[in-house]
Amino acid sequence: MRKWLVVLGVLVAAGAAFALVVTSRASEQVSYRFVPIERGNIDAVVTATGTLSAVTTVQVGTQVSGLIDQLYVDFNDRVEKGQVIARLDTTLLESNLRDAEAQLERNVAELRQAERDLERISSLYEQGIASVADFNKAQYTAEVARAAVKGAEASLERARRNLQYATIVAPVSGIVVERAVDVGQTVAASLAAPKLFTIANDLSEMQILAAVDESDIGRISEGQKVRFTVKTYPDRTFTGTVKQVRLQSTVDQNVVNYTVVIAVKNPDGALLPGMTATVEFLVASAQDVLKVPNAALRFRPPEKLAAAARERMRQALEARRAARGEPSPPAGEAPWPRSGDRAPGATRDGNVPRAVLYYLDDKGLLSAMPVRPGITDGQFTEVRGPFVQEGIQVIAGMTQTATTASRSPFQPSAPSGPRPPGVF
Repeated sequence: MRKWLVVLGVLVAAGAAFALVVTSRASEQVSYRFVPIERGNIDAVVTATGTLSAVTTVQVGTQVSGLIDQLYVDFNDRVEKGQVIARLDTTLLESNLRDAEAQLERNVAELRQAERDLERISSLYEQGIASVADFNKAQYTAEVARAAVKGAEASLERARRNLQYATIVAPVSGIVVERAVDVGQTVAASLAAPKLFTIANDLSEMQILAAVDESDIGRISEGQKVRFTVKTYPDRTFTGTVKQVRLQSTVDQNVVNYTVVIAVKNPDGALLPGMTATVEFLVASAQDVLKVPNAALRFRPPEKLAAAARERMRQALEARRAARGEPSPPAGEAPWPRSGDRAPGATRDGNVPRAVLYYLDDKGLLSAMPVRPGITDGQFTEVRGPFVQEGIQVIAGMTQTATTASRSPFQPSAPSGPRPPGVF
């Protein structure tokens, strides 16, 4: 009788333990987050920042020193080539011109006198009255007078040119984007021409100087399409074309960048010099393709579940090959990444990148789908493969949730939608 009581006690304890385990498992269920395979366009881009500027910018200076007497243009004024935009005070320059004219007259008078003396000495020298020394001295005096006249003529031309320089004209047609002086200000041109104005030749044609990281510069080439935005128009997208990839690099805080020049059309004048542009270089594009969020390619279930899913997919692939009369793959070759491959959800088979997507079949079992990723825009990636179909719900994440349901914790209900053909 005592033996039966002991056996009964053991059975009761075992039953309680079993009930506890079942209750514990039933209270925790796997919850998957699903995303659909959808059809759309993907643009692979390289991002960078740059600054807008006019294609041709001319700094207008002065070649003579003086006082700013008059200004005829201001910021944002449109000017034509040759238009007078400023004048310097010409009082001193006009005085210098008069001095140069007077000096030339003196030198011309001295030359005439020297030529008359030379003519007289030459006549006396031929008669044997004047000495050779007197004749040579008269020739020298005349030559010096001629040289003095040439010097005076050059000084007069310089004085006239300096007076002309006091009138500042626009060297090109364009828009005044900067005025650096005011009336009454003194400018000195002793060492370098001081800047008075900055004129942008044509703001309907602009350019962006973008700094591209050395890791991305190999994907940039001339003629490439570009789209960009500026802060003042956050909802508007502008376009451009790569005009030049400069070979000289720049280093900023140990970061190596290369300057890329982008040609931009600005017909409505919305873009202004100095604006910061956020640039996207279109390095590849795919239209009307099947794509998934990148989170689905990164998802990795627990290894036991993943192994079972891969085995089901292997059997499905073998059945598919057999139906088509195709040979089986070499031993050890798998159409999906194994755990420990070079990246979660993606690997390489030769030169062909491979990845795997996970989904739930009609029975709620985790299944695997091998795919070949295409281009990516950082959020979505193009996927190709024999089982890829639009609308399939693939898994992008997994969480553990509490539940009172008695369903198996590893068999959550599968979402509605198409399933890959030929898969359990």
